[in-house]
Amino acid sequence: MAEEARSLNFIEHIVEEDLTKGYTQNDLRFRFPPEPNGYLHIGHASSICLNFGLGLRYNAPVNLRFDDTNPAKEEKEYVEAIKNDVSWLGFEWATECYASDYFQQLYDWAVKLIQDGKAYVDSQTSEEIASQKGTPTEPGKESPYRSRSVEENLKLFKGMKDGEFRDGAHVLRAKIDMASSNMLMRDPVMYRILHKAHHRTNTDWCIYPMYDWTHGESDYIEQVSHSLCTLEFLPHRELYDWFLDQVVSPDKLRPKQREFARRNLSHTVVSKRKLLQLVEKGVVTGWDDPRMPTISGLRRRGFTPESIRNFADTIGIAKRENVVDVSLLDFHVREHLNKIAPRVMGVLNPLKVVITNYEEGKEEWLDAENNPEDETAGSRQVPFSRELYIEQEDFREEANRKFFRLKLGGEVRLKNGYIIKAESCTKDDDGNITEVQCTYDPKSKSGSGTEESLRKVKGTLHWVSIPHAITAEIRLYDRLFTDATPDSHKDKDFLDFVNPDSLQKVTGYLEPSLKDAKVGDQVQFQRLGYFNVDTDSTPENLVFNRTVTLRDTWAKLEQKG
Repeated sequence: MAEEARSLNFIEHIVEEDLTKGYTQNDLRFRFPPEPNGYLHIGHASSICLNFGLGLRYNAPVNLRFDDTNPAKEEKEYVEAIKNDVSWLGFEWATECYASDYFQQLYDWAVKLIQDGKAYVDSQTSEEIASQKGTPTEPGKESPYRSRSVEENLKLFKGMKDGEFRDGAHVLRAKIDMASSNMLMRDPVMYRILHKAHHRTNTDWCIYPMYDWTHGESDYIEQVSHSLCTLEFLPHRELYDWFLDQVVSPDKLRPKQREFARRNLSHTVVSKRKLLQLVEKGVVTGWDDPRMPTISGLRRRGFTPESIRNFADTIGIAKRENVVDVSLLDFHVREHLNKIAPRVMGVLNPLKVVITNYEEGKEEWLDAENNPEDETAGSRQVPFSRELYIEQEDFREEANRKFFRLKLGGEVRLKNGYIIKAESCTKDDDGNITEVQCTYDPKSKSGSGTEESLRKVKGTLHWVSIPHAITAEIRLYDRLFTDATPDSHKDKDFLDFVNPDSLQKVTGYLEPSLKDAKVGDQVQFQRLGYFNVDTDSTPENLVFNRTVTLRDTWAKLEQKG
């Protein structure tokens, strides 16, 4: 029991403490509250895993609530994408909620605040209001409209609701304390006029509540016990509690806001505004571009829900922000794909090999294991013939003793096949090697049990039979930015660090077992990396994305640097 307690994160300790101080199991309820103004990214994945993980740990409901209070930026497309992402990650929500469900209740509560002298209509411009806010060390100045009568405020607020005024003509502000040391308590705006159609309420409303007013009140309506936010909302907690003070009744549970640190990922950006810039400027092809840190981009690239959940569990929950190296995310997807991805052979940079003592026109089918990590994965047949492709980098005319691949006079084993020996090579007019002539040992076939098949050679190469190979478009994805923290430089734009080699397209030559590969299928191209079939793929034109290389090549590059 003590060992389990030590493994709790600080949020779980808060829940455990509340359970000892009067909360019951039935009181617990959590929520994940995205704003539907963009696609979710890897940072949201941590929050999803935290909230839904708490739900699973305590057998408590978790709501999916859309904080849809800004129709200027929110769309139904984003709602559907968010629901798809949460489901894909493997979580089920108890209730699908929307802040817009509570517009009438929020309005009625605002009217009550006006009646109690705790809110007023301000007719200044946003610039004038900002200029009166003061500084952290100097108090703000009261609005000239702060002393309006309750009757006038009620009339103006109803006029705002009924659409009698243009955008920006008035706002509703809470009447708190213009001298507060917390700038957010200096008469914050609760409502603004916005003549925009809402994706759910259409034109029923032309005033919309601000996030700080909506957030705690929505938690209260849903009886959320623990409202978990990222660290930038810590200064908002005082206002969260002040707004709750105005509406809570003693017979209902009062939500509590608690904060955890945002986890930033290296070599990318997670600001929705900056991600939108990448899309609008054509740096990427869309929100689901496999180079994007969005959940839809990671899914398209071939990341698995398990790998993202394991990543979130590993980085954990903390009270201080930090940058997590993207190589840790890569590690988790490698670890998971190693267990589930079938092994296949594909050549991306082909060099022709002719086995001169293999009969012309002959073919045979070799037995190949699908996944050595999975005993139930079985095997498949791969065709072998006189003419093969190997990778260009797997042959050198001359090489030192540390080069264990093919060289003139040297031997290697072809995976699942025979031992071959390089006898000669052909070059073009520029001196580039275009073909390697080899001989093979007919008795060295893998798995045949002959003495020759048991002979040890140091190198094993992947290959494909040229007459049987199918072609596919291979998209080699790499990190989108060359800098670990591209948006941390005050003197440079984050776009200055875009990696020009983040996508390379090549033609791959693959074994024929992949002919019927379907969108989303995941495989390991032996010795090359993990790949999956892209959504652009068709039966006539297969497209594979590289999810991740077999090893972290960036770590080596950065060590050299």
